[in-house]
Amino acid sequence: MNCDYCGEGFEVTNEKFNRSKYEKKVGKQENFYCGKKCRLNARGFKQRQEVECKNCGKKFMKLFSELQKTPNSFCSRSCSGTYNNKHRTHGYRRSKLEAWLEDELIKLYPKEKILFNQKEAIGSELDIHFVDLDLAFELNGIFHYEPIFGDKKLKQTQENDKGKFQACIEKGINLCIIDTSKQKYFKPASSKEFLDIILKIVEERKSSILGLNQ
Repeated sequence: MNCDYCGEGFEVTNEKFNRSKYEKKVGKQENFYCGKKCRLNARGFKQRQEVECKNCGKKFMKLFSELQKTPNSFCSRSCSGTYNNKHRTHGYRRSKLEAWLEDELIKLYPKEKILFNQKEAIGSELDIHFVDLDLAFELNGIFHYEPIFGDKKLKQTQENDKGKFQACIEKGINLCIIDTSKQKYFKPASSKEFLDIILKIVEERKSSILGLNQ
């Protein structure tokens, strides 16, 4: 038999040939196709469509059935995680350490504009951001260094960290990473070490800016 879409010949059993010939004669079947692909193409059905990754802009082919499930397309799980982390509007988790540091910094710097866990500067959440000093801090716990939830999750987290660091460079923000992984449980006494690091860097930054303005 010849395919009515691509024109190529293909073999079928005598039984199938006779059944198809009869169905075509009585109007139950209009055409013969060599396979599912030609049958779908003949009906104008697109199995795949070229789309653009919502995060990185890379173009790739996506199954038409998958396009019905979500309006956004991502070329990888990494891009999906990065985009969703940047654009989420709820579900933020704040550690006791972060909450404690916020209270302490507000008391110590009442005149400074400090943002906590906000995305407005780089489109991705910054733990602590001294706006007028162009200075930010990220508090990285053990999940940023060890595969607690698996290697893929760790790689995604570290890729997000790299993207955040690069975004800060492009915006002229000095981003300081503080490794808090050794703190297993929150205690003000052990948290003071991290507060002291932040205070030292903030004061050095303020002195540097003051020196430039004199």
